[in-house]
Amino acid sequence: MKRVVRPKPLELQRGLSTSSALGLNVIDMVGVGPFITLPLIVGVMGGPQAMLGWVLGALLSLCDGLVWSELGTAYPEAGGSYAYLKHLYGERGLGRGFSFLYAWQLLFSAPLSIASGCIGFSQYVSFFAPNAGHAFFSARWLGVPIVLSGQTLIAMAACLIAVVVLYRSIVKIDRIVRWLGVVVVLTLLIIIVAGFLHFDAHRAFDFPAGAFHLNGAFFVGLGAGMLISAYDYWGYYNVCFVAGEVRDPQRTIPRAVLGAIGIVGTLYLLMNVSVLGVLPWRELAADTDSHARMFTMAVFMERLYGHTAAGVVVVLIAVAALASVLALLLGYSRIPFAAARDGNFPAWFGAVHEKHRIPQHSLLTLGAMTMACCVFRLQEVITTLVVIRILFQFLLQGLAVLLPQHRRERKLRGFRMPLYPLPVLLALGGFVFILFSRPHFTREMQTAGLILIAGGVVYGVRYVAGRGEG
Repeated sequence: MKRVVRPKPLELQRGLSTSSALGLNVIDMVGVGPFITLPLIVGVMGGPQAMLGWVLGALLSLCDGLVWSELGTAYPEAGGSYAYLKHLYGERGLGRGFSFLYAWQLLFSAPLSIASGCIGFSQYVSFFAPNAGHAFFSARWLGVPIVLSGQTLIAMAACLIAVVVLYRSIVKIDRIVRWLGVVVVLTLLIIIVAGFLHFDAHRAFDFPAGAFHLNGAFFVGLGAGMLISAYDYWGYYNVCFVAGEVRDPQRTIPRAVLGAIGIVGTLYLLMNVSVLGVLPWRELAADTDSHARMFTMAVFMERLYGHTAAGVVVVLIAVAALASVLALLLGYSRIPFAAARDGNFPAWFGAVHEKHRIPQHSLLTLGAMTMACCVFRLQEVITTLVVIRILFQFLLQGLAVLLPQHRRERKLRGFRMPLYPLPVLLALGGFVFILFSRPHFTREMQTAGLILIAGGVVYGVRYVAGRGEG
């Protein structure tokens, strides 16, 4: 009898260079967040001591970035955390269950996260079309508001643009993310230079009485400030999700992760100091109008150079928001693909485009789900899913780095963090502090628990069905 030889499945192409990997992390980190959160962090910390929140957020990211760099070089595969949980907790034991649950929650959290970036883009573009936010249809579904407006259509268009841009080979994407990284850094530099050319040190460092008095209120404010800054830093690990498409991962991944944290952390701090040197912090903290807060940087530029300059910076920030959507969709689309190739997710997600060598089904599915999520106003759901992300993406893999198996593995290959295990312990402590600083932590944990229980049931059914077929 003739043996049937099955063709080898197509693999992803290693075409992402070090400079483009760095650019990918930078555009993922920046987005629209840092341009609108300055009033928030100044408000919760009660003055320009908010800069301490940015510094501690950068240190937390650096410690966690060392964890990602070590795991990314030890397991340079598509999917990032999916691969780490699988390898570190046992490919046939807990690791398979943990990695499935991680991919499962991603089907909920990723489209919502990307959609929030699309909505941020649409809100910034509405600077030029103030009536775009007026709803022409609204309803509620299972208690969740659904809104259709001009902003909704702009957000959907942003997602569609990102899908079209990403539906090409990683070699072509390499060039795109490199230039987007340059544009995003240039945007931050323009704001920094504009602020320091008109800088008032007394205004920037106008600390209120008792600003650094270490009482309960100080630490509550610090926790809230770190929570905001940590969100603005997230994305330094994006290259790890596309590690299967990175050239020379042993060199590229640590440089992209740690380099992005260093560059963005420095620019964030300088940008916020420069803005505080122009706009009084009490004015920022007192501004409860969400629309005005959204356009803080436009107000800043308009006060210095007029309305045209404000319009230019709005366009640049909108480009940064769209670039972040592209980076998020690129990274997240590799996780269902990795799970499918591992036999831990429906095989449909594991398809690779014959010409472009990209995970086409995973990319298109997440893109379609994101477009659908653009009609929701789901801030509470998104923050709940952040709790799951901290549990599975930061705490669980951070704990795994301390296990004996990894302690042995790290001596044999890959990047090795200095002062191990101190950075791991500091990162774990920082994320636990952020979790317990959340105002609705208990309620969010309950919702997160329901999502994970549902995932556990699905995994159990698949496991029993798989054994039955065997």
